[in-house]
Amino acid sequence: MVLLRQAFGLLLVTFAFRAVAVELPDFTELVDTASPAVVNISTTRSADAEAGLYGQYPQLEEMPEFFRHFFGDRFQVPPRGQGAPHGRPQVQSTGSGFIVSHDGYVLTNNHVVEGAGEIFVRLADRRELKAELIGADQQSDLAVLKLDAGDLPIVKIGNSNKLKVGEWVVAIGAPFGFDYSVTAGIVSAKGRSLPNESYVPFIQTDVAINPGNSGGPLFNLDGEVVGINSQIYTRSGGFMGLSFAIPIDVAMEVVEQLKTNGSVSRGWLGVLIQEVSKELAESFQLDKPRGALVAQILPDSPAQDSDLQVGDVIIEYNGKSINLSSDLPHLVGRTAPGKEVDLKVIRQGKIKTVTLEIGRLPGENQAASSDKGSKAPSIANTLNLQVRDLTADEKSQVGVNNGILVTDLSDGSAAEAGIRPGDVISSINNEAVTSVKQFKTLVEDLPRDKALPVLIIREGSPVFVVIKIRD
Repeated sequence: MVLLRQAFGLLLVTFAFRAVAVELPDFTELVDTASPAVVNISTTRSADAEAGLYGQYPQLEEMPEFFRHFFGDRFQVPPRGQGAPHGRPQVQSTGSGFIVSHDGYVLTNNHVVEGAGEIFVRLADRRELKAELIGADQQSDLAVLKLDAGDLPIVKIGNSNKLKVGEWVVAIGAPFGFDYSVTAGIVSAKGRSLPNESYVPFIQTDVAINPGNSGGPLFNLDGEVVGINSQIYTRSGGFMGLSFAIPIDVAMEVVEQLKTNGSVSRGWLGVLIQEVSKELAESFQLDKPRGALVAQILPDSPAQDSDLQVGDVIIEYNGKSINLSSDLPHLVGRTAPGKEVDLKVIRQGKIKTVTLEIGRLPGENQAASSDKGSKAPSIANTLNLQVRDLTADEKSQVGVNNGILVTDLSDGSAAEAGIRPGDVISSINNEAVTSVKQFKTLVEDLPRDKALPVLIIREGSPVFVVIKIRD
């Protein structure tokens, strides 16, 4: 009887292993079909150019916990006098890419080719061709190259919007210079926002990605490119299980603009936003934390020409829900300038619709700087704040028409909310603060034991905090 039970158990285990084996995908056909269109990209740049590039990507120089753009074989320096004019060392770096048209257009990451003196592309048939940089976009970290060749193999372009979390994906690239290495994993998350990356809703995967994979394709099981491997999260500089890819839908929009114009234009709303915390949600009468809180409306912007107001919580953009504040820049950036859109906002507990025309993102936005200015009489109040009126010059420097300056504070509601000396209080409970005298009256009339939004300007940037005055 015991032997029979053991045999039966062994049979069940065998069936279980067979079931698992049947469910695991076979990538061989995908790799055979897709690999010929994957390329290895090598560049040469001077040591000075490399230093300049790292100045633009400071996260590359950090080692503890960071999101990293990655290169391969970055420190191959030929002997002095060989391949370097006037003996200046040349730094070689490698990455990956893929061919998107039979006449030789190649897509890769901008950081793979940025600052390069020469760019070479090695094909699967071992040909090595010199590439021309057609255009690059630093904000999306994409670049388009052109090879002087025809009848080239190409990848199939998929639809990253159809990707599902848990779906199998495959990467092909050249980690550490090992050409055509294949790794596989699953989609861990979609729509990830990374530090300093406002316009790309990244695909997060657990596919093993290492230096040299950068710019290479991410495939679904149908052999279609759904992403471009771009960054990893690491403490050591190598793979740790968190890889990030640019969605192919975003990439192809950029590619078309780069091929046509050599540059990329993006939509612009003209607001500074912040995340809605639990406390802010309560203060703005939201049922739960959601949306993008408008902390500032920039001058001469589409938002300024509309009915949008500071303190509005944007919960929907042109029919698409805004759950996190980071969802909004992705959608606005991909909107063509000149297009009319509808924003659904919550204002003082009520839902309103604001219609406006999206503008073109300026090249640079100048941030105002805060100046504490000269001393002036201050006044004590219920919030235990010492404040004074702003001078006309200070208002101009900070970029506000109203507000008062916090010069000192002691323990109390304001300190608990994180307000500190140097902050400019612009509004309290959605009412503008125009002077110290008006501020004193306003504070005395505030409700107790209720979360109240306070808009402050700190070092030139607006931010909402929540105060709760105790009885």
